[in-house]
Amino acid sequence: MTDVPQSTIKNKLFLMMILEIAIWGAWQIKIFSYMGMLGFNPGQQWLVGSSFGIASLVGIFFSNQFADRNFSAERFLAFSHVVGGVALVATAFQTSFWPFFSCFLVYCLLYVPTISVTNSLAFANLKDPAKDFGFVRMGGTIGWIIVSWPFIFLLSEKAGAAETRWVFIVAGIISFVLAVFSLTLPHTPPRKDVADADKVAWIKALKLLGNPFVLILFIVTFIDSTIHNGYFVVIDGFLQKVGISANMSMVVSSIGQVAEIVTMLILGTVLKRLGWKTTLILGIFGHAARFGIFAFFGTPENQWLIIAVQVLHGICYAFFFVTVYIFVDAVFPKDIRASAQGLFNLLILGVGMVVASKIFPQLLAEYTKDGVVDYKQLFLVPTGMALAGILLLALFFRPPTHGPEGEVKH
Repeated sequence: MTDVPQSTIKNKLFLMMILEIAIWGAWQIKIFSYMGMLGFNPGQQWLVGSSFGIASLVGIFFSNQFADRNFSAERFLAFSHVVGGVALVATAFQTSFWPFFSCFLVYCLLYVPTISVTNSLAFANLKDPAKDFGFVRMGGTIGWIIVSWPFIFLLSEKAGAAETRWVFIVAGIISFVLAVFSLTLPHTPPRKDVADADKVAWIKALKLLGNPFVLILFIVTFIDSTIHNGYFVVIDGFLQKVGISANMSMVVSSIGQVAEIVTMLILGTVLKRLGWKTTLILGIFGHAARFGIFAFFGTPENQWLIIAVQVLHGICYAFFFVTVYIFVDAVFPKDIRASAQGLFNLLILGVGMVVASKIFPQLLAEYTKDGVVDYKQLFLVPTGMALAGILLLALFFRPPTHGPEGEVKH
């Protein structure tokens, strides 16, 4: 820990998170509609969409077993974001599949490990991580919101591929900015204290799946993460179908992140009063409600409702995914909590994204006739998946405690 005032460190870490997640938010909403503009088929879109998930799997072991042990965190971030930024800018200028896929995969392999490294750097430099990390991590949500606004001016109302590639250029520019800014962060040396016990903890975490309540939560988390990531595959095209212009779709989608901040503020109270099970059910019900409204009211006449329903994203994310993280921290044995968190995070950022990138482009292709997408039939699929998840939780999820004991920290 340096002699720099803790308030200065917190503010720097907050800005680090803004930039870190803004890189991701810049391209996430537009990438699948952009690939459609380039003529990529569903199989090719799956490969590109799986890049982030593949990198999540590689990143878990790379960052834990190699990066954390051999490089200072701030220098690792600087290197990764310089090269990742180059890969993003290169991606913007590729119009054929294999060059595009190769550049984007390089970016993902470099970027994904930085998500855990930024978290580690924050925990290492905060005097009271349990108290202050929530503020620092909120910077990421704000970064996702802020990055949508430049595209109001960079894109036209009916932006084609030549304009939409700006999402990668902007992401690359932010990556370069973060690379430079990383060198001003507190020096965080390699973690030499990480032992082979980490590997044992992973095995113990996997064995916990033998407990029925853990297995059910694992299955439902897989279902919900697939639905959650599928939303990003189809949302840009759908918003434009109901009359929202191409340069405003990211701003409309970012309403969900604003709602996420508000929902996080009440999550502790909700968990205390309703408990694990009901809160998780409400979280996945948010997906069922959102996709159900998309299916039955997805017309230009109901544009106001489609915009308003974006606020359900806060419930979808906080009441389910954040609750899962808090549940693991509160219920699982202390010596394997980090590995168990990694296991569930692998579902949310890795496996769920890979499966969604496979299923949802195929659904788009299946329900498209003469260039028109039947969004009603498409959205009934994730609605049904969400309802199945609700039934599994309601009938079979029996957590060992009703809810968290003591103060909820997230």
